[in-house]
Amino acid sequence: MQQGIQEQQRQATRIETLVQEVASFQDPHARAIAEELIQALLDMYGEGLARLLEITAEADTTGLALINIFARDELLSSLFVLHGLHPLDIEARVLQALEQIRPTLKSQGGTVDFVRIEDGIVYLRLQEKGSCHSCSGSSSALKLALEEAIYQAVPDLDGLEIEDNSGPPRAAIPMTFVPPRRHKTRISK
Repeated sequence: MQQGIQEQQRQATRIETLVQEVASFQDPHARAIAEELIQALLDMYGEGLARLLEITAEADTTGLALINIFARDELLSSLFVLHGLHPLDIEARVLQALEQIRPTLKSQGGTVDFVRIEDGIVYLRLQEKGSCHSCSGSSSALKLALEEAIYQAVPDLDGLEIEDNSGPPRAAIPMTFVPPRRHKTRISK
């Protein structure tokens, strides 16, 4: 316990030293950007801590059940992923995302099957049913909805490949939160 406190004190001292170095940058633009970055990180982590406290205060549970509640919060989930602390592995998060998106896909005439995860890439099979099987707009909408659901739940994927018979491969959708790894989406025929 004492060793942990000493390490925290060393880290706090190092952070203070780095903040002072940033404040002494001669280039005012570089100093302003670095200070803005520091403030944005502090704000994000502060909001995460506030959510942890709020969720804990409102929860009627403890232990792993509480951790799973934390993981369902979008900000906390992102912070967990960023630090490799998410309580659910990639496959479990993909399967949860698929369960959430299935009703939407079904209402648009599609179904999706989990195929496998290999080398950080998730492989899915999208099947379209009904009169608009060959409609590229319908197919694109289904793929976009599927990609958004998967990348929102699992931003730390290395890639996503959607097997589909309705069109050429598309580029990955843009993300608002940059995960630790780059996304690659492939659509194969």
